[in-house]
Amino acid sequence: MLISAAYAQGMGISGIFDNQGALIQFLPLVLIFVVFYFLLIRPQQRKAKDHKTMLDALRRGHRVVTGGGIIGTVARVDNPEEVTVDIADGVRVRVLRSTISSVLAKPDPAATREAAKQREEARAKAETKD
Repeated sequence: MLISAAYAQGMGISGIFDNQGALIQFLPLVLIFVVFYFLLIRPQQRKAKDHKTMLDALRRGHRVVTGGGIIGTVARVDNPEEVTVDIADGVRVRVLRSTISSVLAKPDPAATREAAKQREEARAKAETKD
């Protein structure tokens, strides 16, 4: 006969964990988990934490971009879940705080006062012309 019989050696359950073969077999799985943690999970957690911090610091006068791409200025913080945003002259919308994707610019108090003063002067001039 050309084919000889081959017999496998049985190690049993205790034999698998006695040698270092099991550690070597699980090492790639552990390395894959570590790589996923540092490249995917940790940056995503950090980004979520930064976004929550940004939303908690949201105040009147901040220019924001909503999830739908609408750019506006925060007019009023209604409650922890909603804010009122000015998107045009005389147009205010209530927006869920969680849908705000980014803050474009934080207001400069002096510049805000100056802009309000200029608007008031322009309105006064418009009323006197009529």
